[in-house]
Amino acid sequence: MRTPRERAYPAHWEADVVLRDGGTALIRPITPDDAERLVDFYERVSDESKYYRFFAPYPRLSDRDVRRFTHHDYVDRVGLAATIGGEFIATVRYDRVDGDGRSAATSADASAQGGSAQAEVAFLVRDDQQGRGVASALLEHIAAVARERGIGRFIAEVLPANSKMIKVFTDAGYSQHRSFEDGSVHLTFDLEPTERSLAVMRAREQRAEGRSVRRLLAPGTVAVIGASRSPRGAGRRVLESLRSGGFTGTVYAVNRELPEGESELGGVPAYRTVRDVPEHIDLALVAVPADQVHALARECGEAGVLGLVVLTADFSRDEQRELVRLARSYGTRVIGPNAFGLMNTAPDVRLNATLSTEMPRRGRVGLFTQSGAIGIALLAGLHQRGIGLAGFVSAGNRADVSGNDVLQHWDDDPDTDVALLYLESIGNPRKFTRIARRIAARKPVVVVKGARHSGSAPPSGHAAPVSRTPAATVTALLRQAGVVMVETVTELLDAGALLVSQPLPAGPRTAILGNAESLGLLSYDAALAGELRPQPVRDLGTDATPEEYRQALAEALADPETDAVVVTVIPWVGETPAAELAEALRAASEGTRKPVTVVELAIEGLGEALAERGIPAYPAPERAVRALSEATRYARWRREAEHPGRVPEFEADEARASALLERAAADAAAAAGQEPEPGPEPDAAPAAAAGAQPDTAADDTADGTPAVPPSGHREARPTTVSAATAEQARSVTLGAADAAAVLACYGIAVQPTSPAPGPDEAAAAARALGYPVALKTTAPHLRHRADLGGVRLDISSETELRRVYAELTGSFGDAAELRPVVQAMAPRGVDTVIRAAVDPSIGAVLSFGLAGTPSELLGDVAHRLVPVTDKDAAALVRALRSAPILFGWRGAQPVDIAALEELLLRVSRLLHDHSEIVAVDLEPVVVAPHGLTVLGATVRAAEPSLRADLGRRSLPAY
Repeated sequence: MRTPRERAYPAHWEADVVLRDGGTALIRPITPDDAERLVDFYERVSDESKYYRFFAPYPRLSDRDVRRFTHHDYVDRVGLAATIGGEFIATVRYDRVDGDGRSAATSADASAQGGSAQAEVAFLVRDDQQGRGVASALLEHIAAVARERGIGRFIAEVLPANSKMIKVFTDAGYSQHRSFEDGSVHLTFDLEPTERSLAVMRAREQRAEGRSVRRLLAPGTVAVIGASRSPRGAGRRVLESLRSGGFTGTVYAVNRELPEGESELGGVPAYRTVRDVPEHIDLALVAVPADQVHALARECGEAGVLGLVVLTADFSRDEQRELVRLARSYGTRVIGPNAFGLMNTAPDVRLNATLSTEMPRRGRVGLFTQSGAIGIALLAGLHQRGIGLAGFVSAGNRADVSGNDVLQHWDDDPDTDVALLYLESIGNPRKFTRIARRIAARKPVVVVKGARHSGSAPPSGHAAPVSRTPAATVTALLRQAGVVMVETVTELLDAGALLVSQPLPAGPRTAILGNAESLGLLSYDAALAGELRPQPVRDLGTDATPEEYRQALAEALADPETDAVVVTVIPWVGETPAAELAEALRAASEGTRKPVTVVELAIEGLGEALAERGIPAYPAPERAVRALSEATRYARWRREAEHPGRVPEFEADEARASALLERAAADAAAAAGQEPEPGPEPDAAPAAAAGAQPDTAADDTADGTPAVPPSGHREARPTTVSAATAEQARSVTLGAADAAAVLACYGIAVQPTSPAPGPDEAAAAARALGYPVALKTTAPHLRHRADLGGVRLDISSETELRRVYAELTGSFGDAAELRPVVQAMAPRGVDTVIRAAVDPSIGAVLSFGLAGTPSELLGDVAHRLVPVTDKDAAALVRALRSAPILFGWRGAQPVDIAALEELLLRVSRLLHDHSEIVAVDLEPVVVAPHGLTVLGATVRAAEPSLRADLGRRSLPAY
């Protein structure tokens, strides 16, 4: 039976991880059912590794050892295993200890103190798996588990000769102390993530995930499973693509229906099963009916196949989730289902593993799409523009390999200069934003997002859940990270054509020249609309020669007041010398660091001639200028990113704010009839990015033993609700006094209000505050709705107050329903709204806008990720289309921008310091010429969340 100290199986600790060489492993808690696995694992560990683990010869585990290493309470004693194909390849264990190093389970001191904050940790890695980064991944995961269980420090004893394990600890980036005691190295390190530990984790994540994609794009051997003799089948088509593309590796065909005695299909060696293939297979392309894919994935996993490209469609979300779990358990990555395939134009690879038999020309563009149809269109568009490709991934439903993984590959890929992505869903926007920001500092990342609006959700088979984050918010945050966001596939190609062939502009100053003034004027208007600064159009006349074009372009590029040039061309009367003109423009622009774009109208051969010379051409001025505008905006972001802002330090009473939030949560729990908890429940499972949610595996089985998955497999993992749903279910809204007190800890003063349940109480409150005053309802349907009459301002006398009170209650209902309050008037200014909220997929977001219906209707709101820097705060204020109102529009006096930016920074700091705060609303904030006043504030809090991006690497499990 389960003892009182034993806990339910913590399924939320399970995670798939990418190892250093690009393979995957499953990390999960060790259970009593793992006894046989543990013994088999130990027998495959060398005597030297056993000696390093136990400091003495230890050839085998006793029955007592096996029980000790497989029975855990998941609080004071925790063991994790890394597994591949169901076999243990490494283990890690911690045991909580007291200050004297005694086990917490037997220490009276530790029990009296409610649990020690330190634990001993030890690893054991199978010798054939060493060097793959398994121990480093296990350390990240056991540290995250320990933090969840209230442990803040690990202690490790390592023999001096065990240099590999010492390096695992010292390279992790945690704050640590190292000493030599009794013949061993004594290491003590804090588990709180540091800037260095996060940098180490993310660098390892980038290398591992990038390598996992790289080995898919550069396989030595490829098997096409499902290739048939019919030329119309998907498998046979991919086989032809591989052959016609000139793949430099070895190709095999696999078909279970291959007739006895035949050994060739489509010109390549053929076999009935993957097991029969005489070589190790790196990449398998799967084109069989959906009901056969799972069995083939298991067969490929057992054969050590590194990656699967599943061309087959018609998978439900549960089926593809099961497929990915199975593949990952063998260390295999999956592209698809419903994938279009992969391309790599490198001369030493020449991989065309797609349904398109045409191999693109070699180039510097990386392309990722989720849609095969869009992939075909983009490949054709790049070909028509003469743009070469470095690599292409069409991930289909992207149940496993996603845009994040491909970005990690492009990050350090020397062959990719520009990244183009068509996305229909972003499974982990927070991670995508972090990766994109790092890459965009060196190479452009251009994204077009499909399914942006509520009526156009991604196809039902897509693995990532539909995001509830508004499309405008996602776009704003991605732009903040340096991503070039475009609206259409055409714009994606237009921007890519310019960015891959031209230098970035140093500013917005744009020269326009050509042989038709009307086309130049259209370009001028488009430049103004694109926030460029166009110079007067230079008309060369309809009879301008290529030499005159060359001279004019050279002069424009030499002008220090010009950052970019738009050249417009209409056909000559008679034959247009396309090649001569293209060469003239190339000669003028050669060696310059300023971009040149060409607008040409129906001139045969000119676009191709310009493409050959690296100059992008567009059939309309709006398209050319839009691409130039995006390049200008991106170049400005690059320059600003070189000098990032800082997060200012403010005096804040963090401890008092934490105490107030804890007390408010306890009061809310008591009011709801719940038993308040002093801290997070140990068996609560954290959702991916929004805090803990109940562990649905908490129920025991009938005999009282822990409810663990059968045989340690995770197929029985409990289904959890979405993070957003769990967050809303647990959050509580602080009372007005508590909210004001929490905000005051961060220097944010809220204008006090006095309840006015009747006219006499309203009059008494007004006398205490001093006239003029405001009378407001706090009923939800009228709150902040001056347009509906729920707010009455500038009440200057008691007589007027009583009259207004009677009007208010007469029009909208009795005082008990309206809950009116009296508040002192603030100095005149501009009404604004500041909101901060924790988005389940993005993280904490700070938003700013002007108060009022027009701003709400137009969606004129700006967003920044928390923590906000001083530069972010300044940009946030200026990002609104209505921002001129703050700066003295139409002769009005400018408001106190410095005070407004400081308030934004203080709200950001509050959210960053307290993970238990899930939302802050300040509405309205009246910003006057001198100072500002917060007239209303709401704070919502929840159980402190465990940040999924601060502790451990793991692949998403949708």
